[in-house]
Amino acid sequence: MKLTVVGCSGSFPSTGSACSSYLVEADGFRLLLDMGNGALGELQRHVGLYDLDAIFLSHLHADHCIDMCAYFVVRYYRHDGGRPASIPVYGPDGTEQRLTTAHADTPSDRSMSEVFDFHTLKPGSFDIGPFSVRTEKVCHPVDAFGIRIEHGGRTLAYSGDTGACEALDELAEGADLFLCEASFVYGKEDIPDLHLNGREAGEVAARAKVGRLVLTHIPPWTDAERNLADARTIYRGPAELAVPGAVYEI
Repeated sequence: MKLTVVGCSGSFPSTGSACSSYLVEADGFRLLLDMGNGALGELQRHVGLYDLDAIFLSHLHADHCIDMCAYFVVRYYRHDGGRPASIPVYGPDGTEQRLTTAHADTPSDRSMSEVFDFHTLKPGSFDIGPFSVRTEKVCHPVDAFGIRIEHGGRTLAYSGDTGACEALDELAEGADLFLCEASFVYGKEDIPDLHLNGREAGEVAARAKVGRLVLTHIPPWTDAERNLADARTIYRGPAELAVPGAVYEI
């Protein structure tokens, strides 16, 4: 299983990174986790526009999903041949309506379902291609899901956006790589059920006994190195910051 960081900035793109988007590959299958602002452009550095096999949207804030509107245009108006088959999109309840509203000029505009096959996320376990996945609701102001992905005896866990919660600990338990948001700064922001800080991400990683911690979704105004240092005060395993283009063999 291979993970490629497409974009990792939180809230809005930075000068060096698109917003959240992560490509997971195994057995020739390509699953994209989130498609935030700027992600579609960066994605083309790693995979062809028509080569994705499925998309998982953790929640419907723009920095995790808005480039789906541009991707609809890519797939609907394909100019080098016939329209490709619909691609499965797994997202919270209301994903199709939210994306259609964001894209449409008038209520009569074509629905996103003409190129995307929408599946509503609920807590539980199921398969996406060769991956065995488990999704759980995490703590955020809108419906938001973290995901645990297993393949070939190896495990990747992705937090999405969340505050500290038991569901996140369960998803991360024993994961070989834990891709965890760290938007807030320890001792500065304290807003429950919204985001984690670096120290809290380290606490989850330590409790879950993960093999590697990769911090992501750090906004441009936040000192990422401080968040990493705070995580390392708690979690003693390998820990690093996500950077665009980084590749992990899990």
